[in-house]
Amino acid sequence: MNSFYSSVVTLALSCSTVLAQLDPGNPLSGLEKLKNFQTMRASSADPDWRNGNGDCRWIKAGGSLTLAELAGPGQIVHFWCTIADQEPGYSRLLTLLMFWDGETNASVQCPIGDFFGMGMAVDQPFTSLPIRVTSDGRGRNCYWPMPFGKSARIVVTNEGQMPCDAFYYYIDWQKLPALPEDSAYFHAMYRQEFPCVMGQNYLIADLAGRGHYVGTVLSVVMSSPGWFGEGNDLFFIDGEKEPSLRGTGTEDYFCDGWGFREQAGPFYGTPLWEGYGTGDRGSAYRWHIPDPIAFDKSLRVEIQHRGGQDFPDGTSTGFIERDDLMSSVAFWYQIEPHQAGPALPPGPERLPFHESVILKGHTAVATAKHSDDPVEVQPLGGVTDGKQLWFRPGADKGWVEVSFENQTNHMAQLTARMVHSYDYGIYRVLLDGKQIAQLDLYDPAIVPTAEKLGTQKLAPGTHTLRFECAGKSPKSAGYYLGFDALVVRVPVYSRPPDVDLRTLQKHT
Repeated sequence: MNSFYSSVVTLALSCSTVLAQLDPGNPLSGLEKLKNFQTMRASSADPDWRNGNGDCRWIKAGGSLTLAELAGPGQIVHFWCTIADQEPGYSRLLTLLMFWDGETNASVQCPIGDFFGMGMAVDQPFTSLPIRVTSDGRGRNCYWPMPFGKSARIVVTNEGQMPCDAFYYYIDWQKLPALPEDSAYFHAMYRQEFPCVMGQNYLIADLAGRGHYVGTVLSVVMSSPGWFGEGNDLFFIDGEKEPSLRGTGTEDYFCDGWGFREQAGPFYGTPLWEGYGTGDRGSAYRWHIPDPIAFDKSLRVEIQHRGGQDFPDGTSTGFIERDDLMSSVAFWYQIEPHQAGPALPPGPERLPFHESVILKGHTAVATAKHSDDPVEVQPLGGVTDGKQLWFRPGADKGWVEVSFENQTNHMAQLTARMVHSYDYGIYRVLLDGKQIAQLDLYDPAIVPTAEKLGTQKLAPGTHTLRFECAGKSPKSAGYYLGFDALVVRVPVYSRPPDVDLRTLQKHT
């Protein structure tokens, strides 16, 4: 039996009461048997289903949308959504809430992106067993079974400054004659520390009651270069003073080894890993589907925030408390009532960066300086305002310059939103005359792509961004360039470079 079929069987046996009698030798076994439930769906479909195509809902800034109010007993078996929202960080600003059986404290309370396995306001696809994300991070699917006895209410709130333009969704569920007596209810809770608190471990979950823990999503923004993940995972079951489950390192808990790299699988993965530099982001997941962690009275889940660090005096260490920005979602099932978690930070406080578009390519065309080659505004889907700066040199000597204003003195992470295509070239990127990147813009399809330009010091005043053609890929049919926008990202927390972690620890 191959690993994919084995994973499907394990999920069915571990989590779903409906599929509990499947033959482990065949994941399709049992489909031929008659079912004792009524198939139901709540969706954003146009009420005028014969003639209408208004199949989405919008959410005003500061508003909320009730996705479903269901009468039980029943079980949600699939939740899909896709979102059109122009606000940077929207997946951290939209909050998902789920209430079972009329409760007032939500059993699910977390940013929608983090619930679907991807933190730090990033849209990126990956595939695991209970969660699959496609469409460049915009098509989100969840298969966690979610039983309820009397009722279910599912709400999304918008804590951003801009409206959510379109929220499409399906909630597929089964109306049951009754819930099995041993049914536990699904929960997911978000936490964060920006930055991690010195002198104590990062707390993932603090639960009371009887149930079993089924998953962790952990996200990080690096506050300084190095490896953040020497910290061990610790599970304190039923009031233990010493944890009975103790790990050997952060990447070890997430079933990887010797650091992180982007990868994904049925039970664990790191679908986002930008690297080991200041400002780099990562998200990892670990689903305890074949190995749920049972508790009768309580469960406390912690992880140490320790790793390597180079100090200003030239020395270094491989094991010290770090002040990175960490956030997490804990997933578990338990008998109600559940212990209320901490208040969710307001939407803007969940963003690890202040991010803004400081230059749009299509508005810079009028003032752009360039070689004797055509520069124009080109309409294009998937880019800012539906337009890009389109530069079309005939050879590898072309160049184009655009300028932008900066108001404050700061270190900022720059990202150029570029377009890749079948006839695009290779370009050196210079900021105020200094080369900061080289980009190969070839792709067989037309693909808007975010290109990291590194952390740069920006003084107040006018700055020049220059693109110089440096040739083309052998597969490319031309030397063209498509520039969408320049994005500046400033972390909400930044430790001064002359203050090292040893100093912070002494003051804890």
